[in-house]
Amino acid sequence: MKILITLFFILFVSHSAFAADQTIEMLNKLAKENMVFSKKIVKIDIGDTIFWKSTKPGHNVEFIKGGVPTGVGKFRSALSKDTEYKFEVPGIYAYWCTPHKGMGMIGFIVVGNDTSNLDDVKKIKYQGKAKKIAEVLISSL
Repeated sequence: MKILITLFFILFVSHSAFAADQTIEMLNKLAKENMVFSKKIVKIDIGDTIFWKSTKPGHNVEFIKGGVPTGVGKFRSALSKDTEYKFEVPGIYAYWCTPHKGMGMIGFIVVGNDTSNLDDVKKIKYQGKAKKIAEVLISSL
């Protein structure tokens, strides 16, 4: 039952139509979850920008090695700073908050409805709570 509630919550929170630029907040708490991004899965078009808002100190955004489309470079924001990224390459982008990745502070951006790198995203070595959260999120990609 708890898994169904969690899955419903994730789908409800992460559901977003393909839209232009979007904002994701870096939060200490959302509902009953600690250390989370306000949206766990966001689907956007090529050329759209994601803005990550640092609503609480101590968070950042880092693309996970092996969890981005081929040709995409490293991306890691400074702690406690707003940041943005314009997505030009289609595919799945897995990211986390570096200090809180073991607590499950992860998210996914799907660009251009392209999931061709899904197998690579599944191979990532998620840590701590992120393992179970990633399984649920990946199953909904």
